[in-house]
Amino acid sequence: MNPQNIATAIFAVLVLCIGSVAQANDLSGQLSGDVMIVNVNEADAASIANALVGIGISRAQAIVDYRDQYGRFYSAQELTSVKGIGQSTVEKNLSRISIE
Repeated sequence: MNPQNIATAIFAVLVLCIGSVAQANDLSGQLSGDVMIVNVNEADAASIANALVGIGISRAQAIVDYRDQYGRFYSAQELTSVKGIGQSTVEKNLSRISIE
């Protein structure tokens, strides 16, 4: 192997390492971010929509309307009783849902 090929290979490895470190730093910032928790028994629709993944303002309002009509939720799973909210949405948001 000639010196120019060795230098090129070393340069390529350094670029890959630096890129990997930068990407890891970006991911660690995202992972260490605080998860927003929302009490679905007390929050307004805007707060619910902001905190829960896959829940927009209309679904959040449906949660509030359901709560107003039928009373408080006793488990996160009860949210599946709200039209348009399925089991997978609840599972994605378990760490964000409070029912206190």
